[in-house]
Amino acid sequence: MAPPEVYSISQTPVTSHSFNADRSEVAVSLNSNDVQIFSRQGQEWKASETLSEHDKLITSIDWAPKSNRIVTSAQDRNAYVWQQSPDPQTGRMIWKPTLVLLRINRAATHVRWSPNEDKFAVASGARAIAICSFDPEGDWWVSRLLKKPIRSTVLSVDWHPNNVLLAAGSADMKARVFSAYIKDVDKRPAASVWGEKLPFNTICGEYTSPAGGWVHTVGFSPSGDVLAFASHDSSITIVYPGGPAVYTIKMPMLPLLALTWTTENSLVAAGHDCQPLVFSGSEAGWELAGSLDDANANKASGGARSGFGNASPVGRLNSAAFNTFRNADSRGIRGASDSPTAASSTESELFTVHQNTITSVRPYDGVPGNVARVSTSGVDGKLVVWDVNAITPIGAGGLAGRVGGLHLK
Repeated sequence: MAPPEVYSISQTPVTSHSFNADRSEVAVSLNSNDVQIFSRQGQEWKASETLSEHDKLITSIDWAPKSNRIVTSAQDRNAYVWQQSPDPQTGRMIWKPTLVLLRINRAATHVRWSPNEDKFAVASGARAIAICSFDPEGDWWVSRLLKKPIRSTVLSVDWHPNNVLLAAGSADMKARVFSAYIKDVDKRPAASVWGEKLPFNTICGEYTSPAGGWVHTVGFSPSGDVLAFASHDSSITIVYPGGPAVYTIKMPMLPLLALTWTTENSLVAAGHDCQPLVFSGSEAGWELAGSLDDANANKASGGARSGFGNASPVGRLNSAAFNTFRNADSRGIRGASDSPTAASSTESELFTVHQNTITSVRPYDGVPGNVARVSTSGVDGKLVVWDVNAITPIGAGGLAGRVGGLHLK
């Protein structure tokens, strides 16, 4: 089991990241209105291009592996599709944006290409999801809006493998499955556990967060027959609509913000707790299997990873006083001398690879249903590649995660 590959991309937060097909390039948003494209050079990532068109903070990026197109969404209520074409003057390949007519009046929050890459979904704060397809006559991307019965900001979306169904998690504490069928684009989908007749905006499933938390992230399993979503109440829920059965794992930790399936029976999720967690199970039950981050290895090495230097960002204060304040601010850890979680005078970093919230989890190596490695990025400016088989079990003294309950729908 290989140790994680750790790369310090930036000293600023990484809002979102997405790799190209051969993983030689990665597009990231560094908490700004520009997209930075980094190219791999040996064991380092070097900035190679900057895509500038948005006026406000970029919220999400997705790089289509087959068509090599990048779609971006931002707080300026716009989305752009970027495609490489030769410069008429120099002949050099450059990225050119194509306009997307979103028709929303609030920020765009999340974007994902469909599996066939002929349309994409843009979540927004306008209580709507824009399903965008290309109009060759106007040479732009046009949208149709999924609205009912969304009551608040949509925070994340994920496509079903059939290219028609779309899962969405929103701040109205609901995870929903919609039909995003577009007559001129899609073939009629086969019947599935989510239904047979699927006209546009059909509600195929609606599930409530267990304790009323925002639904931060959603994801279909590789087969599309299972749905997972994580909420701000520090829970993750797995839905089997064919059962029907809903399993909820309630965790004594900070909320999860992103997830991705690795096989039909396992997924990786991460968020405010700064480490990627592995959940596994089947229709008989689910549990927290462990973490991809071996905190004991970090502790033994003094917070440094072999081959990657000290975990502390360059230029950051590294004193005990600053560390105590930072832990209290970012993780709620008090520095009282009688507290079991108090930072000692020699402790200067968290015992996790990521030193702050993980904002994105993406498949890195493998095919849907058999993902061998995943990548994460976070507020600490790091990009980390993890082996999904290098699971550190969480013992009785650590985090405990079991099936919180079985609810029949």
